[in-house]
Amino acid sequence: AIARLRVIVPLTILLIGILLYFNFASLADTLLTLSVIPMALIGGIFALLITGTPFSVSAAIGFIALFGISVMEGIILLSYYNQLVDAGIERVRALSEACQTRFRPVMMTCNAACVGLLPAAFSTAIGSQVQRPLALVVVGGILLAPSLILLVFPVLVGLFSRRERQAPAENTRVRFAE
Repeated sequence: AIARLRVIVPLTILLIGILLYFNFASLADTLLTLSVIPMALIGGIFALLITGTPFSVSAAIGFIALFGISVMEGIILLSYYNQLVDAGIERVRALSEACQTRFRPVMMTCNAACVGLLPAAFSTAIGSQVQRPLALVVVGGILLAPSLILLVFPVLVGLFSRRERQAPAENTRVRFAE
């Protein structure tokens, strides 16, 4: 099973990367979005270490789910940033606005996943030894990932995003969230 995971996990990340490239049509944006995976990975590994739970197939599946959730958070931030820059907003202001405006959706996504898996993460009932590692990885990653994503990801976007501000078309306005 572990040998299969050595093939499946990289293929999963590659597939996520391909889908991101189709979405953004930019290698830089794809790599920026994939950069959130190590941020989530830290929380998942930390959760396994704290609880003394060994790495297993169930935990590996949890990491795959965690990668998907964390990439979704990156997409939420980066796509809004790109919309603002494309509308003519200066890059630093667009990055600040994207983080402020998308803070709530990122946190709600994380909280929903975390709260939904808390019972499985702390269960001691019969059969919990199978679901517990998966839930621990996702909950641990989700508890740490949003803070890292909201702190580190904007810095990475500011440093490596190649998107340039376009001259706004006449009568084009971008509404900022109140």
